[in-house]
Amino acid sequence: MTDPNIPPGAQPVGAGFHFDQASGLVLPDGVELASHGRRIGAYFLAIPLMLVTLVIGYLIWGLIAWGKGTSPALQVLGMKVYRPDQRQVATFGPMALRNIVGGIAQGILSVITLLVSFILFLTRPDRRSLPDLIASTVVVHDPNKVLG
Repeated sequence: MTDPNIPPGAQPVGAGFHFDQASGLVLPDGVELASHGRRIGAYFLAIPLMLVTLVIGYLIWGLIAWGKGTSPALQVLGMKVYRPDQRQVATFGPMALRNIVGGIAQGILSVITLLVSFILFLTRPDRRSLPDLIASTVVVHDPNKVLG
């Protein structure tokens, strides 16, 4: 008997995981790929959070949150950065790569790379932006705090 959640010819994903057919990724049970709206909301939420925390508070909060695989805005909205190839939440190193190198490539280099990143995010089934591609991550919504 075959599992309807596993595409034909694919290997079983293991206990505690499911295959997300829309994105082609293996994700933990209870976790889903973050929606476009939720991700865009996090992007715009970061601006008032920076203002309220006087930027320096946001930077300190961000450094602490990176160790937990999230950022301040993602944390407020119940999202985490996940490494599907390793089946774990991103650690500080990939988060730094994603946010520093990815952020530089996305925003500082030019408006064109920012636009390319946004188009990638909107059109890819796994919803990866340029920083996600650089760090081999995806952003997931974790409403039940399965990822800790």
